[in-house]
Amino acid sequence: MATMDTGAAAGDAAVARFERRYAEHRRGKTIWSAAFWSVFAACFVVSVVVSKFDVVAIATGLPRTTEFIVKMIPPIHWSSFSADVGEWYWGIDKWLTSLLNTLLMAYLATVMGTAIGGALSFLAARNLARHYAIYWVTRRVLEIARTVPDIVWALMFVLAFGIGPLPGVLAITVHTLGAQGKLFAEVNENVSPLPIDGIRASGGNWFQEMRYGVLPQALPNYMSYTFWRVELNVRSATIVGFVGAGGIGHDLFTSIQLLYFADAGAILLIVVATIMGIDMLSEKYRHRLIGKDQLAQ
Repeated sequence: MATMDTGAAAGDAAVARFERRYAEHRRGKTIWSAAFWSVFAACFVVSVVVSKFDVVAIATGLPRTTEFIVKMIPPIHWSSFSADVGEWYWGIDKWLTSLLNTLLMAYLATVMGTAIGGALSFLAARNLARHYAIYWVTRRVLEIARTVPDIVWALMFVLAFGIGPLPGVLAITVHTLGAQGKLFAEVNENVSPLPIDGIRASGGNWFQEMRYGVLPQALPNYMSYTFWRVELNVRSATIVGFVGAGGIGHDLFTSIQLLYFADAGAILLIVVATIMGIDMLSEKYRHRLIGKDQLAQ
């Protein structure tokens, strides 16, 4: 009987201890949640004040934005649709040639930036780098490469190499390797360590661990980020054309400078259609690559 009373008392003490710790856990979680949402609200208010975000100003200025967009689309009538569109796209041959140059710039920069960034990502992953110093230095290099805007890189390379596609390609390559290196490194840090441990236990070297232990797991994510980067780089290749890197960005900048809004609208539609086409093609190819063709249907 005494043994049963002792056991019941121990059980009550355990329950009381559990409830006390659970209450402490709930109290701590409540405090942390309140602190997080307080900081979040404070940052939101400060951001609104500093950025002078004003709903009234937006409502007042929005019609002027619409007026600007309307200027970019000339009158098109059904009765003379072909003639109107043909007149709007009077420079289609020149613009398509410029677009091809932009696409080639984006393609070359994506290939080089992804290759270099992908190689550095193995050194920038904490679970793969053999020495912390290598990991730390690689991370900082990637941060510098992607922190500086690509248009600033383009200005620097224009000063060094002159006006033309080369500064644009180099600028986008540097920014791409910084961004891809970070994204790929985070993918590398999420791979399962079991295949790597198995290769290491069987005597494989570091390169074999990366080739047979990491790449098969990380490759689908690499592909996703690379296709997404192609889209971004087409946009970047257009923007760097504003500072003398050529391509369709130069034509767009010239049209805006000369107040040829209809030409600017035509060029923008070409760029948007190109981005949409790349997005649809890359999505279809990626789904086929990972064996999920039905998702693309």
